[in-house]
Amino acid sequence: MKLTDAQWARIEPLIVSPPKRPDRRGRPRRADREILEAILWILQTGAPWAKLPAHFPPRSTCHDRFQAWNRNGTLQRILQVLAEELHQQGKLKLSECFIDACFVAAKKGGRVLGKTKRGKGSKLMAIADANGMPLAVLVASASPHETRLVEATLAARFTEARPVRLIGDRAYDSDPLDKALAQQGIEMIAPHRRNRKRKKTQDGRKLRRYRRRWKVERLFAWLGHFRRIVMRHERYAENYLGFVLLGCLMIFLRTFFG
Repeated sequence: MKLTDAQWARIEPLIVSPPKRPDRRGRPRRADREILEAILWILQTGAPWAKLPAHFPPRSTCHDRFQAWNRNGTLQRILQVLAEELHQQGKLKLSECFIDACFVAAKKGGRVLGKTKRGKGSKLMAIADANGMPLAVLVASASPHETRLVEATLAARFTEARPVRLIGDRAYDSDPLDKALAQQGIEMIAPHRRNRKRKKTQDGRKLRRYRRRWKVERLFAWLGHFRRIVMRHERYAENYLGFVLLGCLMIFLRTFFG
């Protein structure tokens, strides 16, 4: 997957290279752009690292750089800088945001997994802004209920500002969750569960916003175009999350930076 010159020019200053060795020994460092394009090829195709074409740098170099960028926070920092910039320009709108989750099968096992009726896997949480752009992503065990993961997902958002309203499906109908989010200045909007025993709390006029919940479903569809995200191949959840962050980064770059 190739980056345009405009896309690379926007993110190049945000990638910090390690200082050179004082003795100047060792092999020359491969260019960040060619490494990133190799990682994006893995993201797009879903292929294992061993299948990386020969015209890219060695797979061990690409894999090590991916892990370094992921673990030192480079990928998260790039997304935060771009998201703050887009928010200041009015291109990310937090007046209403949408939250949802999807199950991700993990065939190779690993950490941060849970058992469900669909098998063993992880849960990918995502929040989309009013335009359907990614605002936050989180990888967790598939076992906990989604309401228990909302606050952690919000804490992983790319912007300092919080959503004004958060809209979800019936799974998010929870009085304790409503109260917890209200303390952060966030209004939770979700249709009532059919088996709800307590009195209704949602205003029908507010629920009209629920009609636009398809925007977060579209975000999952966009992320699904990156085959490495569709199924979790990584034993470590942070590596899988790294690919999800790269998917969000490419959505930003393709939408706003040509």
